[in-house]
Amino acid sequence: MKADIYIGVMSGTSLDGIDVAAVRIDEKLSFIKAQCFTIPEKVRQDILGLTQPADNEIEKLGRLDIELGHLFADSINQFLQSAPFDTRQIVAVGCHGQTVRHRPEAGFTLQIGDPNTIAETTKLTVTADFRRRDIAAGGQGAPLVPAFHNNVFRSADKNRIILNIGGMSNITLLPADNSKAVTGYDTGPGNILLDAWINKHYGTSYDKAGQWAASGQVNQELLQQLLSLPFFTEAPPKSTGREQFHLDWLEQVIHNSHQHVSAVDIQATLLELTAQSIAAAINAENLTKPELYICGGGVHNNVLTARLSSLVKHSHIGTTEELGLHPDWVEAAAFGWLAHQTIKHLPGNLPSVTGAAQERILGGIYQA
Repeated sequence: MKADIYIGVMSGTSLDGIDVAAVRIDEKLSFIKAQCFTIPEKVRQDILGLTQPADNEIEKLGRLDIELGHLFADSINQFLQSAPFDTRQIVAVGCHGQTVRHRPEAGFTLQIGDPNTIAETTKLTVTADFRRRDIAAGGQGAPLVPAFHNNVFRSADKNRIILNIGGMSNITLLPADNSKAVTGYDTGPGNILLDAWINKHYGTSYDKAGQWAASGQVNQELLQQLLSLPFFTEAPPKSTGREQFHLDWLEQVIHNSHQHVSAVDIQATLLELTAQSIAAAINAENLTKPELYICGGGVHNNVLTARLSSLVKHSHIGTTEELGLHPDWVEAAAFGWLAHQTIKHLPGNLPSVTGAAQERILGGIYQA
């Protein structure tokens, strides 16, 4: 029996769920199945509490680390109950963990969800802690998915851009010319501010299809103040997270604007912020007639994707489903692939993306 199946587990910045995906890797990667599991509201609030400085952080972090380990493990076990394959074929789990602090400028990043607990509970070998080796090698530790994009989405005759819109947004530039390096970086917010603002006013977790934003008007003065953040004009490699883009920061910018802007107009402005920051990054790259493929939760925001279509220079715009992988499962599949790279002693990063000194084998291995 050939053991060639890897399980990827992803819990992203948007905290919209735990994605579990199974992929088969032989000569190439093939997707098997995926499923999303709910993050309990209390756990979600505990995670949010750790993303900003607070009291008694070490105790809170230690407890949440174990709790998330059990939550990830339970999600994997439930996922495998209906697996269309023999679970003895599973080589390893690749678990991203939950980011609670990402500070590459200070030399650290932290993802929690104890891999020891996952290995003990699932009886599977687990790979985890993928980002810190890249940072130790002088990189940003993010984004990591461009290496996966390069492996599964690159074309020999067409320039492609892969846009992931999760809590944050990041792009991967895949030149058709194989002699040119793959590049990629975080462009800024994806859904994170849109989700936070509608949650504050309506208690819902996201703006379905961008409908609330579509009912408002963009406030140009506020938009320009938001776009004046230095991050947007910094040269890559660069990455970001909740440390920069969070509700308190947004409310401070609104307060400093000294004008009254309605809640719905702020939502419209935040959607435009996401669209314009993504488009500016893509258009600055000047790839010839690039095909743009979108993945991540933002693909379901019809207003956002329509706005991007009008702002971005491209020859074609679609989703990664056209390339054989559903946009909801790209990141979870990527961590299955990263598990394979770790187990096979192969590099998982791209220095041209993260800025690391060299390629590195990422992650630790926690034996079953």
